[in-house]
Amino acid sequence: MRVEIEPGVRLFVDVDGASHVPDGAHWREKRTLILVHGGPGFDHTGFKPFFSRFADQVQVLYLDQRGHGRSDPRPAAEWTLDTLADDLVRLCAVLGIERPIVLGQSFGGYVVQRYLSRHPAHPRAAVLSSTAPHYNLEGKVAGFARRGGPEAGAAARAFWEQPSAETWAVYDRLCRHLYNTTDQDATARASMVFRPEILFHSAGGEQRGMNLLPGLARVRCPVLVLAGAEDPVTPIDDAELIHAALPAPWRQIERFPGVGHGPWRDDPAATERVLRRWLAALD
Repeated sequence: MRVEIEPGVRLFVDVDGASHVPDGAHWREKRTLILVHGGPGFDHTGFKPFFSRFADQVQVLYLDQRGHGRSDPRPAAEWTLDTLADDLVRLCAVLGIERPIVLGQSFGGYVVQRYLSRHPAHPRAAVLSSTAPHYNLEGKVAGFARRGGPEAGAAARAFWEQPSAETWAVYDRLCRHLYNTTDQDATARASMVFRPEILFHSAGGEQRGMNLLPGLARVRCPVLVLAGAEDPVTPIDDAELIHAALPAPWRQIERFPGVGHGPWRDDPAATERVLRRWLAALD
């Protein structure tokens, strides 16, 4: 369904699980887990079907960010981290969600880091998965060269230095399959609504000067950092920087050996164990 979060701005959302469930003679309200996808320019489909399994613990809300996927197209001036971060607050206000748990994957982690900085009292907790606090071009180049050799490293440098349809075509062929250490289901990628213009605009613009570390000092809720040791695009060193910048009482990091980008893609069993234990500890 599409939800209007402000006049003329509709976001696509989907839901797994009820918000209230019978518990003996009473009804128990579950917290809502909002999933913020990567890209930019991608949509929520990369979270399915894995996150459906958590509907017994939380209500799972899938979101296509402003201008992305099945949400209404929006002008490029609105494709900013501040706008996307504030949209999480707008969406919760419209849906009546209080104190959500918010998970940001990759670029979605950039958005959630900005959300934590701008709205520190809003979330109950957050997960920062396979993400970074800055652009880290050299880290990406080194990561792809390590995983795929010099040709992959060169393709990564060409795309992240000059994002375009031409450099993306080479990067897509030589680097995308290196994001993970296990074979991925091609049907999920085929079903994604991809808006490359958003990717090129963001990677060639706002991301270049991005430094999200100072804002993490404002965090006032539990934050779980998830990182794959073999992630070439958001190297584990970036996760370590995020973890170190978070206030000590609130931070936790889980490192997954032999895992790439999005730990549930390469080690779903370990990722489920970590997330279930962490979610249970929030109650």
